[in-house]
Amino acid sequence: MRRLLVGVLLACAAAAPAPAPVVSPVALEARTDSGEPVLSTSSDGRLVLSWMEPAGGNRHALRWCRWQGEGWGPPSTALALDRLFVNWADVPAVVPTQGDTLIAYVLRRTGSGPYDYAVLVSCSSDDGAHWTAPRPLHGGSKRGEHGFVSVVPAPGGADVVWLDGRAMVTDPDEGAMALRHAFVSADGTVGAETRLDARTCECCRTGLARTRDGLVAVYRDRSERELRDVAAVRLLEGDWSDPSPVAHDGWRTPACPVNGPVLVAAGDTLFVAWSTVVADTPHVHAAWSLDGGRSYGPALRLDEGAPTGRSCVVLLPGGEAVLAWIEGERADARLRVRRVRPDGSAAEPLTVTTTGAARRAGFPRMARTGDALVFAWTEAGPPTRVRSARLPLAALPR
Repeated sequence: MRRLLVGVLLACAAAAPAPAPVVSPVALEARTDSGEPVLSTSSDGRLVLSWMEPAGGNRHALRWCRWQGEGWGPPSTALALDRLFVNWADVPAVVPTQGDTLIAYVLRRTGSGPYDYAVLVSCSSDDGAHWTAPRPLHGGSKRGEHGFVSVVPAPGGADVVWLDGRAMVTDPDEGAMALRHAFVSADGTVGAETRLDARTCECCRTGLARTRDGLVAVYRDRSERELRDVAAVRLLEGDWSDPSPVAHDGWRTPACPVNGPVLVAAGDTLFVAWSTVVADTPHVHAAWSLDGGRSYGPALRLDEGAPTGRSCVVLLPGGEAVLAWIEGERADARLRVRRVRPDGSAAEPLTVTTTGAARRAGFPRMARTGDALVFAWTEAGPPTRVRSARLPLAALPR
């Protein structure tokens, strides 16, 4: 009888359906050789995915589509131009602002140097049916590097920060990469520039978010002693603050890590994540600010021991954050995600997908829409291709 019962149980177990996957793929009409995905959310919650595709000859197209309930709608082209600077780290995007307004930016070569490129911006007020003629985001020399753009929607347009290398051209001995800000109106007009920091890391992405009191920008700073700690500046009542460190990592390196910070904000709550090196060991750190960026809590180490980094973050309605990052340094690296609480504790991580850590895999992206997290990343290939997936918030480990 016992043998019969065991046999029945084993048979039932074999016949039981496998549990449904927690992370489900989402269909996306991105062609082969696509890459450089960006997820952007408007102030009223609309979610847009943009990416780059070859468009024949020397042209590339900035493509985009909108999230429609449970999946991605049909793609459209925002801009298709020749001489675009297409690379894994400094990427263009389409950003929804308010109503039917969209702002797109691309990077276009302007000189013979490998990093002579400008940021061009274009706007649409009719949900992408028509776009304004692209115009430079910045003044100064056409030579030099201009990129690593961050955009935050605002009434009538968007606030934009970027890294600007004009001083490196005009003063090769003393000039450095700088962080600048401007407001871009919905008709494509670019307002006056403000320099926020005169010496920053040359090729690490920036982050920008809006708190209850104003804007906060984060970036990788660069001291005269080559310390590469993450710094922040705040815009309050029309004036930008002096730079201040988010944390004192003390990471000294003569080269740019190409692995800058990200942040997200709601009300007075800010969550910042960044990559660093401590005692020759890579770390992924994060910190909370509960006072709109005036101060930050202790740096939290959230990786699993061998991170590539390339983080992305979102805030949840209950006040918790979600961090995603690449863990591992080989072809079998994984995109990991975990819940982080304001008290500094974190849930067990979960794997979204296996992804390469090579440069062609680029930076993964994550956004929240409704009761789910949506991810986008570049399948390293070859050939490369942008992929997307969805994770219900209820399935995220607590």
